[in-house]
Amino acid sequence: MAQFCFFFPLLVSVIFVPCALSRSLSSSNPMSQIFDVAESIKKTVQVLSPASQAFQQEAIRSTPSSSSSISVSIYPRSALVKTRHKDYASLTLSRLERDSARVSSLTMKLTLSLSNFTHSDLKPVQTMLQPEDLQTPITSGASQGSGEYFTRLGLGQPAKEFYMVLDTGSDITWLQCEPCSDCYQQSDPIFNPSGSSTYSRVSCDDAHCSALEVSACGPNACLYQVSYGDGSFTVGEFATETVSFGNSGSFSKVAIGCGHDNEGLFVGAAGLIALGGGTLSLPSQIKASSFSYCFVDRDSASSSTLDFNSARPGDSVIAPLLRNSRRSTFFYVGLTGISVGGQMLSIPTSVFQVDGSGNGGIIVDSGTAVTRLQTTAYNALRDSFVKLTQNLPTAGRFSLFDTCYDLSSMKRVSVPTVAFHFSDDKTLSLHPKNYLIPVDSSGKFCLAFAPTEGSLSIIGNIQQQGTRVSYDLANNLVGFSPDKC
Repeated sequence: MAQFCFFFPLLVSVIFVPCALSRSLSSSNPMSQIFDVAESIKKTVQVLSPASQAFQQEAIRSTPSSSSSISVSIYPRSALVKTRHKDYASLTLSRLERDSARVSSLTMKLTLSLSNFTHSDLKPVQTMLQPEDLQTPITSGASQGSGEYFTRLGLGQPAKEFYMVLDTGSDITWLQCEPCSDCYQQSDPIFNPSGSSTYSRVSCDDAHCSALEVSACGPNACLYQVSYGDGSFTVGEFATETVSFGNSGSFSKVAIGCGHDNEGLFVGAAGLIALGGGTLSLPSQIKASSFSYCFVDRDSASSSTLDFNSARPGDSVIAPLLRNSRRSTFFYVGLTGISVGGQMLSIPTSVFQVDGSGNGGIIVDSGTAVTRLQTTAYNALRDSFVKLTQNLPTAGRFSLFDTCYDLSSMKRVSVPTVAFHFSDDKTLSLHPKNYLIPVDSSGKFCLAFAPTEGSLSIIGNIQQQGTRVSYDLANNLVGFSPDKC
């Protein structure tokens, strides 16, 4: 018969924790913590109210304050795109649909990268197409796009500001441009390159054009195409332009995509800021030694910042920032394990490592919402969490979530801790709102992790909310600092 240790949290229920579930962690890691159910439900109601959305729109129009560092504000999607959903459950389903499209896109990118390497010298194969090939229509499967966080970026000279999606999983920064053969609706006027004195088309023999994965040579410039997992795409001419960050500074001759044919994608935003690890990404082009962001609660009206070349918070949990030689875009992190309720899960370390073929590993991604884990890792996490929450009423599944609870009768509840572990005994303990999220306004909450059939695991932005994530590109480190928004 298994032996149990009794832990009596304040205010709420008793949790029974198996003493020998697996190897114990240090005493600094508690087995449970208090989750404010009522406050979480309150936000689901507020995000749908017209008054809340009006406040968000007013807040987003304000200009970022001047700073000695390169810094611009970040806003959640709800602050820019007015929801048409009548209830929070339908809003959640829409978010999860976008998220599934996002994960498909990342998986497809990695798969294509691995297949596009030659067996002889392991050099990537660059694709050159004819201009007519780039113009082939593609039907979008998820027309709302997957962007969940936006920032305000200045483009051109004189600078005009646009709301852009943040994406650490992409290398090509682009925006919709006039003349527009097919453009989706955005909140700002569409960028007109003829109104900028610093706009310059990239020639076909330019190094920027050669660095594109998919390109073609048009009559007047290099053409680019970026496709996404849901069938959405952007096509146009590749150009260099001045990019400015509010009052923080500007950079000239940054290569961007000027999209004349854009379908599906990021409704509301003008385009996308690529923060990936490739040579064409924005951090690479402006030669940033580091960048960081902090995502506020996606149901919040508040904002945070995207910073370049700023000092990492002193209390950051430091982990190795790893790269996949087959896909330079993604930021892999040296995860060594996961704990639930203060106990390490029995997950082989190989699950979180990139193998010799470029498969596997775990990345930190700004665009994915729900953390995806390989099935063996997910099952271990879920099963442990379920064992430690037998005192909570279950509520069946919801979309991709298979572990949900009915907390409608509770204001506060004790839940098991969940933590990520890195080398040198570094531990990132998650707040309950980072892994137990509301899916409606009636008190149904679900464990915000999901299994993936692919080899790539992803730490999503739900688990990153409220934590400043710092990418030290010069020293190949990533830092996590909770409560630094």
